Amino acid sequence: MKRIFAALFGLMISVAPAFAQDAADESESGLTVPRMVSLRSNLINARSGPGARYPIEWVYMQKGAPVEIIAEFELWRKIKDWQGSESWVHKSMLSGRRTVKVTAPGENNIYDKPDYQSKVIARVEDEVVGDVQKCSADSSFCRIKFASIEGWVPKSSLFGIYKDENID
Repeated sequence: MKRIFAALFGLMISVAPAFAQDAADESESGLTVPRMVSLRSNLINARSGPGARYPIEWVYMQKGAPVEIIAEFELWRKIKDWQGSESWVHKSMLSGRRTVKVTAPGENNIYDKPDYQSKVIARVEDEVVGDVQKCSADSSFCRIKFASIEGWVPKSSLFGIYKDENID
């Protein structure tokens, strides 16, 4: 009897990683995980676990800031922010609107065309959020709108876009 139990236990241990990998690719919502979204409000509680009973770790205070959904559990989404911090937020606090956050320190150039040699039309400080207008996987620039200014910013200065992603 002990041998049967040991054999079954060993079999469970050997196939568990395969089941865990399959579960990681699935999502509660049926949408791709991971994926980029943005914060819907100026005050969003970031919790240590997927539920209101978990303690608040911090509060996000920048509406529109991009975050990455890395896991889902019922109505809760585990997110990773531009600093690499992970927490849980209620799905109603997230929006599908695509935004980016400037992460390169200091002033960053906004170009007239997707080329470093083109005219600089404005500058934007780090931590500023903008709306993604266009971004191609085969370009190192994305067209971003910051309030009334629209221009091209190097992908390397932004959080909120995947390297091989196309957004039109």
